[in-house]
Amino acid sequence: MEHTKCLIIGSGPAGYTAAIYAGRANLQPIEYCGLQMGGQLTQTTTVENFPGYPQGVDGNQMMMDLREQAGRFGADIRDGLVTKVDFSKAPYAVTLEDGTQVSADTVIIATGASAKYLGLDDEKKYAGQGVSACATCDGFFYRKKVVAVVGGGDTACEEATYLAGLCKKVYMIVRKPYLRASDVMKKRVAEKDNIEILYEHNTLGLYGENGVEGVHLVKRKGEPDEKRYDLPIDGFFLAIGHKPNTDVFKGQVDMDEHGYIKTINGTPKTNVPGVFAAGDCADSVYQQAVVAAGSGCMAALEADRYLRL
Repeated sequence: MEHTKCLIIGSGPAGYTAAIYAGRANLQPIEYCGLQMGGQLTQTTTVENFPGYPQGVDGNQMMMDLREQAGRFGADIRDGLVTKVDFSKAPYAVTLEDGTQVSADTVIIATGASAKYLGLDDEKKYAGQGVSACATCDGFFYRKKVVAVVGGGDTACEEATYLAGLCKKVYMIVRKPYLRASDVMKKRVAEKDNIEILYEHNTLGLYGENGVEGVHLVKRKGEPDEKRYDLPIDGFFLAIGHKPNTDVFKGQVDMDEHGYIKTINGTPKTNVPGVFAAGDCADSVYQQAVVAAGSGCMAALEADRYLRL
């Protein structure tokens, strides 16, 4: 079985930054990139809110830059999906999809989270052309335009409120006849004159020639007064939550009820000594590239300190 001082599982801003710092600390880290090399940012077009890119940067290019930087400091970056882990005793063991096994003195989990989608073909068709799962990331592109937010919980209300400060008009597409959000979030939505809530609505699809130009809606689906119509919009934002990519670690590290890995006292430490978590797999609140990168740095620093104890 191959052995390493530091094994990083997952790529993206957290994984690559952890690899940069671990490499500079001479830990000679091995990093397995997982199913989506580069993480969620590879599904976006221009990233404008990451420091150091005044003109913005293509999401794929940014991840390639980080990967190259990590490689420069000796990180061994590999394709491969971890399918099994054993954190019951050190050194810790992981098994890859092809059966390869690796043991490690420290492990940094940076597997991220995946946005939940409605499952419509049009969501894939218009990815990066009007469909987004992050208002903070992409809202800037829709200044003074008309957008729709899908969802009725706190996340949807927060996204809609944020977009209301940028956009001409924000529609909230809500399946139920009420918002599931907390009272304080409902109040914030109600205070925005340019937010309109479309209760008892479902999305059937999207349309547009060179990007999203509108959404096909159905009101009171399946009821006698069902109504189908098209609503012109420029952007379509999913706000129905994220699912952390942590299934493989169940029973190995502590998680909350949603599957996010629990960390200790604001550090990347998990309940297992020498196992750390960074990025969106442990962050249900911020879910931003710059935050993920910072936590990747913290995880590598903690791994180095752990090895020197």
